[in-house]
Amino acid sequence: MKLLLVEDNPTMQTTLQRSLSRRGMEVATCGDGGLALEKWPAFQPDVVVLDLTLPGLDGLQVLQRARGKGWATPVLILTARGTVGDRIIGLNTGADDYLPKPFDLDELEARVRALARRAGVRPPAGDDPGASVSLGNLRHDRHSGAIYCRDEVLDLAPRELALLQALMARPGHAVSKEHLFEQVFPGAEDVQYEAIEVVAYRLRKKLAHSGVMLVTLRGLGYLLKVAT
Repeated sequence: MKLLLVEDNPTMQTTLQRSLSRRGMEVATCGDGGLALEKWPAFQPDVVVLDLTLPGLDGLQVLQRARGKGWATPVLILTARGTVGDRIIGLNTGADDYLPKPFDLDELEARVRALARRAGVRPPAGDDPGASVSLGNLRHDRHSGAIYCRDEVLDLAPRELALLQALMARPGHAVSKEHLFEQVFPGAEDVQYEAIEVVAYRLRKKLAHSGVMLVTLRGLGYLLKVAT
């Protein structure tokens, strides 16, 4: 599916583009309202994620002009403005959903995919060889985002799931803490770097009987490998 991300914070923009691209989306980005109105018809996205606070035209003005042109693409508003009044204004202007910052990456992905499904966008066929990746008893369904152990969905908290998804993208290879932090805490500015260790500790306990080990590599990060 194709996603247009309109976000003026460069760090947030880069983090979300990388994270959502790894989850199977084709992501185009821009950082101001005027450019968003140019990219929208050219890129023809399935969903638009739109920040309200933008230079030039703000998000509500962009949305209002897009709807005025008859563009019916589903729009999810993403903003630090979390008041009920802002939410109502956005939805009345033509937004389809609303997610305040800070947010969880898994929730953002779930909401975007839900909007795409409502608009009639379907995932690739189930026989797509890139649809899943397996390691031992674990299988990551890249289309749904779920991770299975012996054909049962693992019961994981959102940040544990984000960490395991990032590790399953490179099974058997070391993944740096810096990269994992970006995936688990996207755009977070008030979270201590050591928080990734807490999430890893919790995930390791939940993998205890899965036949797969979460290994800490001092100075390198973490890796998943089949338990021996």
